[in-house]
Amino acid sequence: MAEILQRDGSWTFDGDTLRLTPGRDKSVSLLRKTLGELSVPLGALAGISFEQGRKSGRLRLRLRDGADPLLQVTGGRLTDGNDPYQLSVDADRYGVAEYVVDEIRNALLLEQVPADAVGAYLLPGPVVPLSVSAGDGTASFDGEHVRLEWNWKTEDAKAAAGPRTLALADIAAVDWQPSVGLENGALRFTVRNAPTKAPAKYDPNSVELWGFKKDPLMALVAAAVQARLPHPSNAGDTGPKQLAPAGGGDDHDALLRRLRELGELHRSGVLTDEEFTLAKQAVLKRM
Repeated sequence: MAEILQRDGSWTFDGDTLRLTPGRDKSVSLLRKTLGELSVPLGALAGISFEQGRKSGRLRLRLRDGADPLLQVTGGRLTDGNDPYQLSVDADRYGVAEYVVDEIRNALLLEQVPADAVGAYLLPGPVVPLSVSAGDGTASFDGEHVRLEWNWKTEDAKAAAGPRTLALADIAAVDWQPSVGLENGALRFTVRNAPTKAPAKYDPNSVELWGFKKDPLMALVAAAVQARLPHPSNAGDTGPKQLAPAGGGDDHDALLRRLRELGELHRSGVLTDEEFTLAKQAVLKRM
């Protein structure tokens, strides 16, 4: 087992899973504290690096594209302090950090984990129910419905329509944009058969964000919803999350990769025993 403990948090690797636990130091971001501990299966990792500095260093994980719904919705727009896949390392722990890097890299080589994109999420996303108040409203998600409620700062025309409840089945896409400079950000839901191009300030399916402390927490709501929408690799699919093998035809290597991905989903708890068995049988029938 490889483990590194820091004020910023701790990373523990047992050969199969890397557990990322945020620290309790006041410098740890609200997003990371709210997200809590993450269990990242080895199969979700594409790589790891360690950057040394004069006073502190930084461990960075790279996940395979499509493995994590949080990374999917944030698209590299999280700051370093909010990124759960980074860890600040004190100078006197550089040797430990390098050991963790070596252990994970060796495991990736031994297990021959590919670095290419995956066809299904390997992490389940933030725990629900989840509710966040920021900007001009509150966004809540219970796993089946999104509820948007407005505050006294909401534009009158938008608030006049009252609270909104969106069924997951009616949501085609979710997008989180942080505020940058003088440009406000937003948490936006695209509703089937009712798309809108109105600015978030006037859009009843959006929460406008102004760059305050709780804005990044809206990314957690977006990620929880994204985890339950069709995976991006299944472009055009409007049904529930696919468990059957994607693409491939009679491509034996693709089917083998799909079996490995299903096993990773099962081990990480994303798939139940029944779902895993059904999906595995569907893949085996095509081999």
